[in-house]
Amino acid sequence: MTTLNHTGISYTVFRLVGIPGLEEQHMWISIPFFISYVTALLGNSLLIFIILTERSLHEPMYLFLCMLSGADIVLSTATVPQALAIFWFHAGKISLDCCITQLFFIHSTFISESGILLVMAFDRYIAICYPLRYTTILTNSLIGKIGVTIFLRSYGTIFPIIFLLKRLTFCKHNFIPHTYCEHIGLAKYACNDIQVNIWYGFSILMSTVVLDVMLIFVSYVLILCAIFCMSSQNARHKALNTCGSHICVIILFYGPGLFTTLTQRFGRHIPPHIHILLANVCILAPPMLNPIIYGIKTKKIQEQVVHMFTKQK
Repeated sequence: MTTLNHTGISYTVFRLVGIPGLEEQHMWISIPFFISYVTALLGNSLLIFIILTERSLHEPMYLFLCMLSGADIVLSTATVPQALAIFWFHAGKISLDCCITQLFFIHSTFISESGILLVMAFDRYIAICYPLRYTTILTNSLIGKIGVTIFLRSYGTIFPIIFLLKRLTFCKHNFIPHTYCEHIGLAKYACNDIQVNIWYGFSILMSTVVLDVMLIFVSYVLILCAIFCMSSQNARHKALNTCGSHICVIILFYGPGLFTTLTQRFGRHIPPHIHILLANVCILAPPMLNPIIYGIKTKKIQEQVVHMFTKQK
């Protein structure tokens, strides 16, 4: 279970304890986790299938949505099965390498989703402000390059964290009060100085997620200015409606994360299990609700879903 080196004991196996203080309720807590995961898998898989198989949906907006659905599946799969194993079988044992692998996919996918939401805001900006040049600007070639850039950015920024964690000696204890591994949550159990980890994690947050939020905000300021300059009320309503689903997804993605950050910073008297539950909401809610939001608010997707099921009948 442990290995010895020149600095003493370094744990190579850890135990995820789930939600501390609520161990007796783990079986009940697992129900919304399971329902959320199944909904996320089915909803996002259906969206990807419809978009890829229906040629009329091979437009930039829907291709970016396809990328978002793929990222949602990865994010939920990287976390929920591990949590369910803890809740159902008390199987929280995880090696250091698996823990680092899990947090790598969680953090990189989260940054990918943030980048995709930024690109989707840019897509709406082009569609509303430059409608006649929309197809000439957002070509399939550019969409492919954007997709590659998003994933290179996410994996490239998170990759150094592997080495920052590997250099540490974990000698405090090996019980992690969480349902999944995350960077600072693991690093704080090291006996080494983790200032490099803290500052690197902060720099990633500022240069990716915070920057994305600022650019999304600027995009929507420009979009709203363009919408309210339209002479036709019908055109304004149509433009606002096309942005509605994306705005809902943006709030759903960044909202819980902002709330969690505020509670961790100012809510020191809040019980630990509340922090863990909020962290899980950030992971569970967007993948589950994104396909529902787009299914309800996007007419083309509604039509294709209805057509697919009526065709089968």
